[in-house]
Amino acid sequence: MYLSRFLSLHTLWVTVSSVMQHYPSVWGHYDVCKTQIYTEEGKVWDYMACQPEARDMIKYVKVTLDPPDITCGDPPETFCAMGNPYMCNNECDASTQELAHPPELMFDLEGRHPSTFWQSTTWKDYPKPLHVNITLSWNKTIELTDNIVITFESGRPDQMILEKSLDYGRTWQPYQYYATDCLDAFHMDPKSVRDLSQHTVLEIICTEEYSTGYMTNSKIIHFEIKDRFAFFAGPRLHNMASLYGQLDTTKKLRDFFTITDLRIRLLRPATGEIYVDEQHLARYFYAISDIRVYGRCKCNLHATGCKEENKRLLCECEHNTTGPDCGKCKKNYQGRPWSPGSYLPIPKGTANICIPSISSIGTNVCDNELLHCQNGGTCINNVRCQCPPAYTGILCEKLRCEREPGGCGRSSAPGRAAPGPAPRRGLCAAARKRDKARRSPLESLKGKRKEKKNSKNNRIQTRKAELN
Repeated sequence: MYLSRFLSLHTLWVTVSSVMQHYPSVWGHYDVCKTQIYTEEGKVWDYMACQPEARDMIKYVKVTLDPPDITCGDPPETFCAMGNPYMCNNECDASTQELAHPPELMFDLEGRHPSTFWQSTTWKDYPKPLHVNITLSWNKTIELTDNIVITFESGRPDQMILEKSLDYGRTWQPYQYYATDCLDAFHMDPKSVRDLSQHTVLEIICTEEYSTGYMTNSKIIHFEIKDRFAFFAGPRLHNMASLYGQLDTTKKLRDFFTITDLRIRLLRPATGEIYVDEQHLARYFYAISDIRVYGRCKCNLHATGCKEENKRLLCECEHNTTGPDCGKCKKNYQGRPWSPGSYLPIPKGTANICIPSISSIGTNVCDNELLHCQNGGTCINNVRCQCPPAYTGILCEKLRCEREPGGCGRSSAPGRAAPGPAPRRGLCAAARKRDKARRSPLESLKGKRKEKKNSKNNRIQTRKAELN
């Protein structure tokens, strides 16, 4: 008995494990921005590309409807039942909670009975078009990580366009067209995502898969994000390295999955037949019970956290970056131009951290992040480096033997070796070579500026000599 129970549990675990292996997390890497490592110079920070976890973005959305008075119930009106379009004794009344269908019911928790939903007015003004724009705004740049899913409580619309904005609603681009007849509605040949490829993944298509009028089990419309990922990562998204590489090197692909706003344009309600029944216009309306949008805050691979502050999402920036999207370097950390992080090389990527400016060196002599003491030195209260015996300088970047007579292993006179035991000369020579290879970006920048200044002075002196 116990053996059979154990074998049953083991079989269940194997099944669950295999399913989990076949469907890995789409964005399963880059969850750490930095980690401490030990080197010859001591404990230092190792920086890497990082990004926030994907989450349900509907929790942070602001919704607006156009026209603003398109929601049913003010004044109260009757409409026909979903299952029986000729039972027209249902009522929508905005003044009664049980009979109201406000926009926020598109985003509440599903699973309750009866289901809750937003509903438009009926098509009582036919033949004037029944057009509705539903705009979802985040006031933040979002990277989509899963399919957009819209669940209609009424029949799915005969005609609809899903649009996106990358500039907070100032301009819009189509994401996908939906129609019962794509050629008639939008002058486009019908296609599905399965008809696309790596080379045509950015093509805007019209699909007839999700426009079928009144059908009990046909309420859902998808915009397929994962199917597009699969062109690069494989059918079960196993080869994420390939997808990351494409996103890193192809800006148009990265921008395709990036939004600040979405707009659902409802152009014609479900009719279920060729002609509109003008005797029963209360049959025709839009009703949406649920909208799902999964994604992450875009932080340019410089943050793992994204917080809500004053009803706005903000990246918790690292790598000495700042801004809503970590899109610029902090003050005093502008020693080189800002750059986004990179997914490459897999799996840690490249952090592209902002480094201190020359003018900010006096703020801290050293720290445990960027201005770390070199060659095994220790930073004391951010004001000085305590250097090993063989080194000196502000950041322990210079060899002490260079200040001694004869230098580090150089001859003090022709044919004579510099004083000091041979092992020390060898140590200094090796250390000097190693020190040159370790020169920090900050020192390189200082050297370049010094060379530029000297060159300018030389030109001035030459010009004066010519004038004299």
